[in-house]
Amino acid sequence: MMAFASKLLVFVAFSLAVHNTVALKQKTTRIQFYMHDIVGGPQPTAVRVAGRSNFTGQDSIAAMFGSISVMDNPLTATPSMNSTLVGRAQGIYAMSSQEKELSLLMTLTYAFTTGPYNGSTFSVVGRNPVMKEVREMPVVGGTGKFRLACGYCLARTYSMTQIEAIIGYNVTLLHY
Repeated sequence: MMAFASKLLVFVAFSLAVHNTVALKQKTTRIQFYMHDIVGGPQPTAVRVAGRSNFTGQDSIAAMFGSISVMDNPLTATPSMNSTLVGRAQGIYAMSSQEKELSLLMTLTYAFTTGPYNGSTFSVVGRNPVMKEVREMPVVGGTGKFRLACGYCLARTYSMTQIEAIIGYNVTLLHY
């Protein structure tokens, strides 16, 4: 009787492990969109909330070190602000470099408000050396259709003026 119970327990444990593995089949999703970071004008979407006031040097990058901005940027299907709004990028970025290379530390959640990913989010935390042609940043989590997401996003500056930057994102997400 004891041997039968042991065999039954092993069979049940194996069955549960196989069931859980099948139930958690990983998916890959690739998304492309554009983020509009508007820092000036009558309706900015990114606002500086902290920064240095005691800098006396000539280096403009060093002068921005420590500045923190909060953002709620629109995400669109194409680079045009008039194209379909697909969501919002919400979070903070901080000027994290003191010399030579302008770099941001970004903590952002990309929240989708329309289309097949409506109600889903993914989050990015990492360094963004903004003057490089392509920047790679890690995806560290997600919700909704992107639950348990990991992956990466490639960011490219599409255009930049004194008050707005349009950033193209190509994102690869692994999720369940």
